[in-house]
Amino acid sequence: MKTSRRPLCLLLAAAFPAFAQDTAVTFGEVVVTAPQMRDPLVIANNPKAPQVPVPANDGASFLKNIPGFNVVRKGGTDGDPVLRGLAGSRLPILLDGAEFHGGCGMRMDPPTAYVFPEAFDRVVVIKGPQTVRYGNGNLAGVVSFERDAKPFKESGARAFGSLMVGSWGRLDGVVDATFGNPNGYLRASGTHSESDDYEDGNGRKVHSLFKRDSLNFLGGWTPDANTRIEISAARSGAEAAYADRTMDGVVFDREGYGIKFERKRISEVLRKVEAQYNDNYIDHVMDNYSLRTKSVANYMWNNPDRKTKGLRASAEMNVGKAAVLTVGADWQNNLHTLRTFSNAVLAGIDTVARGKDLEATTTGVFGELTYALSDGRRLLAGLRHDRFSVDRFTWSTGAANGSAKESLNGGFLRYEHDLSGQPATAYMGLGRGERPMDHWEATTYNGLTAAGKLNPETNTQIDAGLIWNGENLNGSLSAYYSKIGDYVLTRNNNTSSNVDATRHGLEADVAWRFAKQWTMRGSYAYVHADNDTMGVPLAQTPPHELKLGLDWQAGSLTLGGLARLVGGQDRVHIGYGNVVGQDLGATGGFATLALNGSYRFDKKTLLSVGVDNVFDRIYAEHISRTGSTAISGYTTDIRVNEPGRFVWVKASFALD
Repeated sequence: MKTSRRPLCLLLAAAFPAFAQDTAVTFGEVVVTAPQMRDPLVIANNPKAPQVPVPANDGASFLKNIPGFNVVRKGGTDGDPVLRGLAGSRLPILLDGAEFHGGCGMRMDPPTAYVFPEAFDRVVVIKGPQTVRYGNGNLAGVVSFERDAKPFKESGARAFGSLMVGSWGRLDGVVDATFGNPNGYLRASGTHSESDDYEDGNGRKVHSLFKRDSLNFLGGWTPDANTRIEISAARSGAEAAYADRTMDGVVFDREGYGIKFERKRISEVLRKVEAQYNDNYIDHVMDNYSLRTKSVANYMWNNPDRKTKGLRASAEMNVGKAAVLTVGADWQNNLHTLRTFSNAVLAGIDTVARGKDLEATTTGVFGELTYALSDGRRLLAGLRHDRFSVDRFTWSTGAANGSAKESLNGGFLRYEHDLSGQPATAYMGLGRGERPMDHWEATTYNGLTAAGKLNPETNTQIDAGLIWNGENLNGSLSAYYSKIGDYVLTRNNNTSSNVDATRHGLEADVAWRFAKQWTMRGSYAYVHADNDTMGVPLAQTPPHELKLGLDWQAGSLTLGGLARLVGGQDRVHIGYGNVVGQDLGATGGFATLALNGSYRFDKKTLLSVGVDNVFDRIYAEHISRTGSTAISGYTTDIRVNEPGRFVWVKASFALD
């Protein structure tokens, strides 16, 4: 896909003078370094605020800042997010309440590859199996990219825009505008992001260029203050070079449509009813000749696609004076097809037939209760049941190649206690989630064949923690202990098996304003995981990580620095892992430094700047894909190296 900078730049130039928005967060943090947990196991983020490291161009790079997250690097974009060492379908990704998946059998396009963060108003992360509202399989947690539907009391407009430039030809832009009145609204947003190949700390180019564009439209009818009907449409496209494989992604096309209904304050008992339907289509093309010099005789071309349809309905009601109950049902169907081409000449590529290789359907019901035991004491609980069916086919012939049906159960129980006389909340929860095999485990790693199938995973997990929201001190400490039965373990020979695993870990974040103009920030994440069946470490477990930051603010000017210290990891199981990658070997630790500054000219205009990897260190993350030898003109490394020194400048404008 070839894109042009000019239309978006003209749109930005026209829109900038009107924009204004206060993007400051806790303790005046204008450039976000480590989002904080303010409620038990929930982190809410503002994707429109600039962040360090470099402002995100996709969903995974945005999530990387949150304690407990890592990203599997493949190139300049489209990495796979990992939470507490768990990835893939163990971490469902929702866009405006709808879950969908990518098409590539080797995870070239995880769902976050189709996410443009600044087109959303809020990103919510729920850690652990501590909700039942958003489908099954959330063994690691749930990530929800959300847009607000703030009503208009009178005719008016709201808008946001930003433009960022950086090293290696990085250019990002976004315009997001809403027009409305008390009877309804129209919202449109456009985003663009591009970069040339970046260089690592040794000045060596990494095959990593990309271009990404998206358009989103929302239309809402609000006949009264309690009713909303909304339709939505989204279209995006991209191309991206990959340093870890023999092909690049030349088409990442998404078309999405949805309709939502919401009615609030229906009666004293019935608080709210909601329903939504979503239809998402992913068309993905990869080849070995468009973005690189072909290194083998044949032209290779693969074109998977995926159609995801989903329906969800729920009702929220008062149960007595102390409890709120939400009950609902959801349904999802996934149809995946494929066509491939390999030939010495390109003739005939347009006539290749497409064949179905997997179809899966899930139907579920759920209930979630919040009960106020007394002032400051709450009990939260949920139960869920799903029916899952899947059929695999040989795409080239249509022949059946295995099927499975599963009954899945999940639930959680959590106690929360606001400490008397203190700005603190303590909590403890027990959660259980079941996850069936996903497309990649069933096909790429042959977990579903005519001869047999993988068992569903079962995660039983305890979460406990403390949150402090004081005047000059904010922070949280959370710990977890997890037993996973029938964990799906993959190998680098495209096979998979079920094993039992034990995990435990902790995360912490803190922001301390120790003087009027000074704030110290920090976060820490640690996970330890064992493969109990084989008596070895559980593969693809990230090392522990510490972040330390210091901010100085004087009026409209803010300056800050962030040090990231990552430990070594020698607890590996080489050649084993999950659908996003396998262990490559032990790694040493590293440390990087990032600097940032911002100046707010007025409520309408914010200018931020940053330098990432100040000392131009050469390093790679432990959780990384391996470098490919099939890219002419590029140096191959065991892992894909991270970018060297990166300088960026970002201007943000808003109107509200």
